[in-house]
Amino acid sequence: MNNPLISVGFIPSLGLPELILIGIIALVIFGPGKLPEVGKAMGKSLAEFKKAQKSMDDI
Repeated sequence: MNNPLISVGFIPSLGLPELILIGIIALVIFGPGKLPEVGKAMGKSLAEFKKAQKSMDDI
């Protein structure tokens, strides 16, 4: 499991250069002051999605 590539749905693989590019684009779009808020909101959304998925698996 030491694969440096991350498989995400329709995107076959994300390596370090792609992740850096996504980070730079996010920084340009949202700015350095807003970026922590966006990250926090995305984290909450992901946690809520996982929670909902787990509750569906329990049924």
